[in-house]
Amino acid sequence: MYKMLPRIGFLSNLFNLLFPIGMSLMITFSLHAQLSVNSLRTEGLMAPLGVGTEKPHFSWAISASERNIKQVAYEIKVHQINPGKKMTTVWAPGKTNGTVSTFIAYAGKPLAVNTRFTWQVRVWDSSGQVSPWSEQAPFHTGYFSPADWRANWIGIGFTEDPSRPAQLFRKMFDAGKKPLSAMLFITAQGMYEASLNGQRIGDAWLTPGWTSYKKRLQYQVYDVTGQLLSGKNVLAVSIANGWFRSPLGWVNNKDIYGKELALLAQIQITYADGSQQVITTDESWKSNTGEIRFSEIYNGETVDLRQRKEGWERPDFDDSNWPGVQVKDFDKQRLIATVNEPVKTKEVFQPKRIFTSPKGETIIDFGQNLVGWVRIKISGKAGDSVFVTHAEVLDKQGNMYYDNLRAAKCLNVYVSDGKGETTFYPRFTWQGFRYAAIKGYPGTLTSDKVEAVALYSDMQETGSFSTSNDLINQLQHNIQWGQRGNFLDVPTDCPQRDERLGWTGDAQAFSNTAAYNYNVYPFFSKWLQDLEADQVNGAVPFVIPNVLNNTSVNSAGWSDVATIIPWNMYLAYGDTAILERQYNSMKAYVESIRSVAKSNLWNSGFHFGDWLFFRPGDDNDGRAAVTDKYLIAQCFYAHSATLMAKSATVLGKTEDAAQYNQLAEAVRQAFQR
Repeated sequence: MYKMLPRIGFLSNLFNLLFPIGMSLMITFSLHAQLSVNSLRTEGLMAPLGVGTEKPHFSWAISASERNIKQVAYEIKVHQINPGKKMTTVWAPGKTNGTVSTFIAYAGKPLAVNTRFTWQVRVWDSSGQVSPWSEQAPFHTGYFSPADWRANWIGIGFTEDPSRPAQLFRKMFDAGKKPLSAMLFITAQGMYEASLNGQRIGDAWLTPGWTSYKKRLQYQVYDVTGQLLSGKNVLAVSIANGWFRSPLGWVNNKDIYGKELALLAQIQITYADGSQQVITTDESWKSNTGEIRFSEIYNGETVDLRQRKEGWERPDFDDSNWPGVQVKDFDKQRLIATVNEPVKTKEVFQPKRIFTSPKGETIIDFGQNLVGWVRIKISGKAGDSVFVTHAEVLDKQGNMYYDNLRAAKCLNVYVSDGKGETTFYPRFTWQGFRYAAIKGYPGTLTSDKVEAVALYSDMQETGSFSTSNDLINQLQHNIQWGQRGNFLDVPTDCPQRDERLGWTGDAQAFSNTAAYNYNVYPFFSKWLQDLEADQVNGAVPFVIPNVLNNTSVNSAGWSDVATIIPWNMYLAYGDTAILERQYNSMKAYVESIRSVAKSNLWNSGFHFGDWLFFRPGDDNDGRAAVTDKYLIAQCFYAHSATLMAKSATVLGKTEDAAQYNQLAEAVRQAFQR
């Protein structure tokens, strides 16, 4: 049985299952359905912080105790929360006729930046019944322009070590009195982790996420009111290479977005008397390095606790001998609000078994292929080094199989400081694995000392699927874990080897299935904007964000992601805004094909074709596939032209709709000829 959440009409469905027509048993239901409104979302997210638009969109779901209940009207109210004062209503348009309950655009006066709001809704059904008002759904606005940032970019004030250890930044400041609110706005060139007074800020990982950094760099917003102290405080941030300057691709392709890591942050504090205080990154900060001596996406992380600056995240730490920082003139125009869910830690797996391989390695089998970390407890002498390597499968002899990792080392190294037991795990990288080999562990490794932690984008599960067939159930299990492992801020092709790129063909082929398993609207909404940012004269790169080159573009079935996913998201979530936002990108892509097509035939350029076709002797570039690549290209050309016509029709662009219907027909006729 396949079910989608929320389950509407559950009681009636249960009745139909248990009591078919023809049974004499009589059950009486209320004449009126119990109508309610739930699952309120702003910009597709539950209670988001840092909404980056003055005019957000609202969505909700209705529930009823009977079937065939239809919304015919709704009423929305939006209120501004004023710290220490009463709420004020900023938009109350009254009852509005309409069946749509997704992505209703706010139409009041433009909302203020860095402000808390809340909204609620009630609906009317076709029988005239009105629901109670929903619960209040909060959201918070971020910054709308670079002018909202008073902070400056800062970088380290010392010569960087060639091994590129993680960089530490800290700022002491005095809050003076208890605040009503304190909001942190933060981003980095690199991956950051922040703390306030020794307590980690938020539960997101691998921030600020991966975007087309030269054009789009996300910032995050955190409510740190509860972490702020009266008196001395310290904001501490560590930054590592992340996607920003780790090697990405198949060669030593490092520093793609720049050579320097940097930090941009500000805390906006509001006090009960109405006064405000802003703490920003500037020349007063201090910088250093710590225990993370090396960190890259493919090659793992090295942590040496002997290098740790103990207590550096707390206010009582003496940083008088720390180097200062350099103020940098990096671009703020590219700063954007975060529109998708962050990456978070998820399921935790205990070892299924710990055994010794034929090669003498200590191997842990976690029983599940996952993406994330091995978390291991170590207590040894100062200098004891533990090496953790990762693999998805074992070879025929029962040893770790690394060949599919290619050049990726997937190695984490932990060095003890001899000061007791410490739990180690990487902070700025991840691995794809089921098995982990442990070398150098002091003493005997037992199952209570190690576990695996799954890591993926915080998508809400929306569908489940089960049958009476165990093999089909296992297939669905594998599909879901394939999605979890490859939906890590961008839709990757694989999570383990020296690739982990946002391959466009993989994403478009899976997008429909992805939307049945999870709510992927925010996830794809963000990624599609990076796709548009990286288009080359309309042509779509093979991977997004594009870390290859500007000639690796426009392969049929891959680049058609520009039209296919926006349309699939519209079908799944009913949002015309995503079609409107991506329309220029979609149109530019189709026109990039038209510009090279001859007599309406797309029979030129490189195409991957039927890439996963296999037969003995396949030369691994798809040329052994039977289906002609230009036949495939022509089919996708027709499909994308058709989707353009459909999208134009939905958006009321009648001239474009006619034009692209005509183009699609011409492409079909050219194929037939």
